[in-house]
Amino acid sequence: MTDEIKIVFTGDLCPHGRIEKLALNGNFEEVFNDFIEVFRNNDLNVVNLECPLTELTTGRPKTGPHQKAHPLTPGLLKFVNIGLAAMANNHMMDYGAKGAMQTIGLLHDAGIATTGIGEDAERARAYFVLNAKNKRIAILNFADNEFLTAPGSTIQCNPIHPVHNYHDITKARQENDFVIVIMHGGNEFYHLPSPRIKELYRHYVNIGADAVISHHTHAYSGYEVYQGKPIFYGLGNFIYDWPGKTHSDWNKGYVVKLKLSEKIDFDIIPLNQCNEIPGMSHLKEDEEKAFTQRITELNAIIADDKLLEIEFQKYCEKVNPMYDAFIEPYFGKTITSLRKRGLFPKLMGKRKRLLLLNITRCESHREVLQRLLKKYE
Repeated sequence: MTDEIKIVFTGDLCPHGRIEKLALNGNFEEVFNDFIEVFRNNDLNVVNLECPLTELTTGRPKTGPHQKAHPLTPGLLKFVNIGLAAMANNHMMDYGAKGAMQTIGLLHDAGIATTGIGEDAERARAYFVLNAKNKRIAILNFADNEFLTAPGSTIQCNPIHPVHNYHDITKARQENDFVIVIMHGGNEFYHLPSPRIKELYRHYVNIGADAVISHHTHAYSGYEVYQGKPIFYGLGNFIYDWPGKTHSDWNKGYVVKLKLSEKIDFDIIPLNQCNEIPGMSHLKEDEEKAFTQRITELNAIIADDKLLEIEFQKYCEKVNPMYDAFIEPYFGKTITSLRKRGLFPKLMGKRKRLLLLNITRCESHREVLQRLLKKYE
């Protein structure tokens, strides 16, 4: 249809490692290979930029790795006509306000718009508008509350916030023809949404979103069509080179092509990325068959609340030892290993654990605790 609006959404992009080298040498075709066609003839291509583009060397205080890529890598995005970078994620502030501001400036200089970030909370909430074929499409971007604000600065990414998200989505619904929510959240390396996430994303549809598209977990998930509106629970990685990871869940993902007209339709396009050879490509026939089967299995679990709860409980039991180690006073690989073997005692008793449950579960206690701990950023 000539009036059909086509928008492509990708998962996580961090153009470092071998990808950075290809980009700096201008070898863009070696990055995208036969996937280049996916980005042609669309009204907009959107990517989740998972890291700042900077040469700064001092990272902000945080847990987890610091991610960054070279300031000249926006050329890689321009090569496939990326028009919008979703910036609300847990790595954008890895190099503080300076790294985030530098990234915004580089993207804007390259003609790439941004959403999900701003110099203060109000501007971070502002949504992007695509005007195409006499229609207005609003795109909003939220993220899990995980290192979203630069220390000592007001610049921040746009967080999940039940009140703000409600007002922003309903406002976008009133002012535009379509509303799309891009989410960055979930449990890393888990192929399903938690029951809470399913409820939240459905809530976004209930208050006005025409589609919800999520990433962050580095493991692709399934999707559902709820009240005629698609919800994609995890796109997996788009381009994210990582030493030692090949032919694993990390190296698989998919992009979504939304097709907007009188109804909302979509295509799912699976991909391989950064195996022995850096870059990405379409799946082979047997790989695509296995991918389709896996998506069907995931979709069946998502559709059944009881099965979804069972699977999430299994996931929690699997990662319980890691979280148990997190809350102990002494933490580290050696101590954790000794504790698992019964050679180092648990120093936190039942009463203390109940106290932690109470102050993290209760909203009033939790906000005081967060104010206290924020001093250490």
